[in-house]
Amino acid sequence: MADAKLFDERTRRKLEQLMLVATRVRAGAMKGERRSTKRGTSIEFADYRDYARGDDLRRLDWNIYARLERPFIKLLEDEEDLAVHLLIDTSASMAWPQDGDAQLNKFLFAQRLLAGLAYISLATNDRLILSTLGEGRPAQYGPVRGRGYSLAMLNYVNGLQAHGVTDLNVALKSYAQRGGRPGLCFVISDLMSPNGFQEGVNALLGKGYEVGLIQVLSPDEVTPPIVGDLRLVDVETGRAQEVSLDGGMRDLYLKRFNEWRDGIQADCVKRGVHFVTVETSEAWERVILQSLRRLGAVK
Repeated sequence: MADAKLFDERTRRKLEQLMLVATRVRAGAMKGERRSTKRGTSIEFADYRDYARGDDLRRLDWNIYARLERPFIKLLEDEEDLAVHLLIDTSASMAWPQDGDAQLNKFLFAQRLLAGLAYISLATNDRLILSTLGEGRPAQYGPVRGRGYSLAMLNYVNGLQAHGVTDLNVALKSYAQRGGRPGLCFVISDLMSPNGFQEGVNALLGKGYEVGLIQVLSPDEVTPPIVGDLRLVDVETGRAQEVSLDGGMRDLYLKRFNEWRDGIQADCVKRGVHFVTVETSEAWERVILQSLRRLGAVK
């Protein structure tokens, strides 16, 4: 069951045909692509995960259950699941545009991407963690595993709000330290952080994560439609600046904006990071069904 605000039944059925893939070797993570799905073919212990409805009770660790009163299933080496980490930028700049067509809002677009990727992960029994990148203590959901958590996941995503200022370097470094078992990590953000984000991405890579950046932008950020004397206000800090925007200044903005985005693309290719940039005027599901498929992160 999916929340219609985030995606409809038709999209849900498409998502159920997919799986997330980790293709690069990272220390402490999956070796190459997904391990074998055979059960019981290895006697080497790998990890524990939460019990999910339908699991074989013979795999329950009764000793841990007796001590903690929580059911855990033992995973053997051949069936270790993929750890999926989905991080969403909740800074105020993501809540743009604030007026006009709500469907162009970057944060709503990001929420749909977050929910779509999470739904795929749960449908294929990955070990899923969702977390915010924003001011204050991060709001985390998981780790969980299995379709039975789909509704709770959607409620979590629906309840998220964008506000305040985010230092992506600080937030990503913090997650690299506390995120647990490395795996496939997607960061959904406009990447508009004054101090950048590369150091944070390096921290994730250093811990063994395979990283994907999904940059979400609104059409008016990519191609400003306005000219004249303007008072620009930073939605995160509230700082204002008077500017005169004529044709020449607009062209300079477009040149620098494209250089900035192209620089991110080149840096990601060099570091082995998946990178997708998308405008909210596009269909959000195409990011998953087409762009991430082309990159090999979804199949």
